[in-house]
Parts: sequence; structure tokens; C-alpha cells
Amino acid sequence: MARMNFGGVVEEVVTREEFPLSLAQEKLRNEVVAIIGYGPQGHGQSLNLRDNGIPVIVGQRKGGKGWDDAIRDGWVEGKTLFSNIEDVLDRATVIQYLLSDAGQKEQWPLVKKHLKKGQALFFSHGFSIVFKDQTGVIPPPDVDVILVAPKGSGRTVRTNYLAGSGINASYAVHQDATGRAKERVLALGIAIGSGYLFPTTFEREVHSDLTGERGVLMGAIAGLMKAQYDTLRAMGHSPSEAFNETVEEATQSLYPLVGNHGMDWMFGACSTTAQRGALDWSRRFEAATKPLFELLYRDVKEGVETRRVLDTCSARDYREKLQIELDEWKNSEMWQAGAVVRSLRPENTMKK
Repeated sequence: MARMNFGGVVEEVVTREEFPLSLAQEKLRNEVVAIIGYGPQGHGQSLNLRDNGIPVIVGQRKGGKGWDDAIRDGWVEGKTLFSNIEDVLDRATVIQYLLSDAGQKEQWPLVKKHLKKGQALFFSHGFSIVFKDQTGVIPPPDVDVILVAPKGSGRTVRTNYLAGSGINASYAVHQDATGRAKERVLALGIAIGSGYLFPTTFEREVHSDLTGERGVLMGAIAGLMKAQYDTLRAMGHSPSEAFNETVEEATQSLYPLVGNHGMDWMFGACSTTAQRGALDWSRRFEAATKPLFELLYRDVKEGVETRRVLDTCSARDYREKLQIELDEWKNSEMWQAGAVVRSLRPENTMKK
């Protein structure tokens, strides 16, 4: 492992230079990887594994979008694609359990029944294992239990791989039954296209991931954007102006600078007026939101959030209710204005 200094804290990471794809292929040469669930992570990870020469089979319920997507992506029914989970479990040495968290709870009795000694049970989220009192997911002691959690959506796991880069991922070993769990998890992490790998535990992964999704990654940023947009509109600004000042400038200009160079560089690249205002008001936003983040982390750690996920996502009418919530965002003035703004980007107008 490489030792790297992260802001004064030395951590160990695994890079593709020290653990190249050729080594991952060697470690996995006798494995058959089963992907259970062809959602965003199942899609991205399975295709990357297949492209990297790893034997892969897919288990997905027939008749839904996931099945259609798998057929479109070249998985062949009866050979590499199976509608019965039992079929893939019996053929595999590694089971990548990539159903939704509610789906993992629902299917666990069947999966557990077909697990065999020496198999590896692979997760991309610590949810089911950490909150076993809610999910019932308790693996038998004779299988490896490992995790690789890409720090991005399953779609970007694929698109970044195709672009020649990768998504950073954390890894963990929860149970080492074979003595090979660590080499298995590192090889799988590289083979699914990770940029680099950093160690974690199932507990730390799920606590940080659920906090991030509800916070800065999605929930908090969506709420902040709406609050600013609504304030500008209430003060008489037009929809196009409010959206440009709230979302378009952030996503198209400033956030890429932060991603490429850091917040300090972005501050330094702005006008002195913007710079001064950002530095001063950042402290006020930090003070205002810190208690909310502390509450969020507490609810995550104590299982409040996971219980809500399992209760709501397992309801029979969940997809219909979810679509209503998503449509509220899509049909709001803010995001209708956003659709027009995006259509006016030069790269889009030049296509017409």
C-alpha cells in the first residue's frame, strides 16, 4: 500500500500502479462473479468486470427494466443472464449483492439458503450488514464478507471507466473465512474500475455514505438551491436569472474549478467582491448548518434513516409515490427553467 499525507493525516491507499489490472486478473482467474441486481451499480460494475476479462453472470428478475437493460447490454439469457437467483448463486464463487437495500432484505432468506462455504459475499454499501437487526442479513461464518463502495453513482462507474479514468472507492473486509478475503476485495476493486482504493469498515462506510447523500451530495445542495432560487424569485428576479445565479453558474463554472483545483483556487480565481462575500458568508452557513449535520449523523448512526428507507422502499406502491415526488421537482418552475437554460448551452444549440 502507498502511504499518502491527506491534509496532515497519513493514510494507506491502494493505487492501480501497485495493484495493476494484470494482478487483479491473476487473483480472479478462478472466480466466477455473480451480479445480483442489474440496477445502476450492477450495470456499471458488471460491464467493467466483463470488459476486463473477469467471468461474470447476472441474476435479475425477468420482465422489468433491469432485465431489458441487461439484454440490451449483451447479457445472454440462459448463459450469462438468469432470472432465478438460485441459478447464479450455484454457479458463482463471488456474489456481488447489488440489489437495493430493501431488496437485499427481501431476498436474503433465499440468498442465505444457497450460499456455499468459501464463496465471497460482496457489497457496495454497509447498510445490510451494519443494520442487521433491521435487515436480518447475517452471513454464515464460512463465507468471506467484503465491500467495495465506489464514491459515485453506478452510471459514472461505467462512464468514467470508458473515459479511461475511474471512480475512487473504499474497501473493507468484514469477515475473512478463506484467508483470501483481502486479495479478493482488492482485485475486485481494481477490476470494477476503481481509480484508487482506501480502507474503511462497513460501519464507517454506511455512516459516511448516508450522511453524504442526505447532505452535501444531494439533499442539502438541492435544498440550498431551492431556497436561493425561491428567494430571488420572490424579490422580483426572472426565472432565467434566478436559475443562472443559483445552478447554472455553479455547475458549469465554479464546481468544476473546485473539482479540478480545490476551493482555495476557485476563491482565488473569482473577483475580490465574490471572494470576500464567499469567505465571510461561508462561516455563517457553516454555523447555521453544523447542528443539522450533527442531527443527520446521529439519525444515521442510530438507525433512524435506515428504518425509514426500509419501511418506505418496501411498500408495494413505493415506485408510484416516488414518481410523484420526482415529478414535483421536474415540474417545478425552477427545474423547468433549468431545462430551457440547458437547451441554450452552446454545445446544445450548435447541434440543431
